[in-house]
Amino acid sequence: MHTTSAVPTRAAAAALDDADPLACFRARFTGTDDEGPDRVLYLDGNSLGRMPRDTPAALARVAEQEWAQGLVGSWSGWVEHATRIGDALAAGVLGARPGEVMISDTTSVDLYKLLVAAADARPGRDVLVCCADDFPTDRYVVAGVAAQRGMQVREVPAHIDEGLDTGVLSAALDERVAVLVLSQVAYRSGALVDVAAVTALAREAGALVVWDLSHAAGAVVADLGASGADLAVGCTYKHLNGGPGAPAFLYVRRELQEQLRQPIWGWFGAADQFEMGPVYDPAPGIERFAVGTPPVLAMAAVEVGVALVAEAGIERVQAKGRALTDLLVALADAWLAEHGVALASPRDATRRGAHVSLAHPHAWQLTQALIARGVVPDFRTPDRLRLGPAPLYTRFVDVWDAMERLRDVLATGAHESFPAERTRVT
Repeated sequence: MHTTSAVPTRAAAAALDDADPLACFRARFTGTDDEGPDRVLYLDGNSLGRMPRDTPAALARVAEQEWAQGLVGSWSGWVEHATRIGDALAAGVLGARPGEVMISDTTSVDLYKLLVAAADARPGRDVLVCCADDFPTDRYVVAGVAAQRGMQVREVPAHIDEGLDTGVLSAALDERVAVLVLSQVAYRSGALVDVAAVTALAREAGALVVWDLSHAAGAVVADLGASGADLAVGCTYKHLNGGPGAPAFLYVRRELQEQLRQPIWGWFGAADQFEMGPVYDPAPGIERFAVGTPPVLAMAAVEVGVALVAEAGIERVQAKGRALTDLLVALADAWLAEHGVALASPRDATRRGAHVSLAHPHAWQLTQALIARGVVPDFRTPDRLRLGPAPLYTRFVDVWDAMERLRDVLATGAHESFPAERTRVT
């Protein structure tokens, strides 16, 4: 059991809030006004981010002005939204160049598009590699593409708490591997992967890498340009606060764009979209990875969320995320270990994203008991309580108070009154 000499006090947490350079951003999100002792403590921003206060006005502008008044004429501006917002995301969050990122489809569809394009770019190679503990969609898409193309899947094992060992990964990369699919931040434990180091390993083996940045974008530094990353996808409804069902993004390194042809040939990806020609000819640049009509209303919400993260600065966001999770880990060590709770994430903050998982045999019941007490976490199999303090709107005192409520639940056995079997997904 890990021990600590000094348990952080609530006063110490409040002092961290007073010194927080990002404190002003909290007021720019809905649901943050309540200061009462029974207020809802939202620690699930890594599943769905809070709504920015500017989002309703952005949606209203598109609906009431551009759509209601401009009608079809508004397409003259809308048609560029995917790449314009993509450029803002590239510069302000992902460390990419203009023309390398676009808003497009869902994460799963974008992963399929880039995976097939990358596999086609490595003819003669018949293996796709992914992590055995990666998010299910990623593994499912890899398996589906392999089945369609007569390829083999090589799943690399990873520690459920500590994440992927690059030495194990390196041994799985050889001349047969076409593409590696990997998350920068593990969805369950928050374990962080070194993008530059893994990209270099794959490149040495002659393979391309498709990165899933869903739990990373808006929470940790990706720096796709400096790391030499080839391809990436990610969602915008978690730390980018784009709202439920918000469209995803994809990244393609500029030098690869003309070499790749994605498999879904839609008219928005055509070279002369409105020529309505008889034969598909892909557009130059990042636009060739588009498919159909983009969700204009939803992109308006994404734009607001991206702008907030860019204004805050991804380096500062990452630094606060580490500090918040460090506090969470310290309190778990001090208060919860005696109740059978174990840290299920890397202890070193530089090796994790902005969420922490705690293991307990009754994690499902603890999740329900916390929700009943006004703390919103989520549950992950097999026995993980996942806590995601989003840096833009979560305070240090929020983490302290949430952990105190969790301590009380365990001390009183309040969770034991909840069904042991999962009855719904959180």
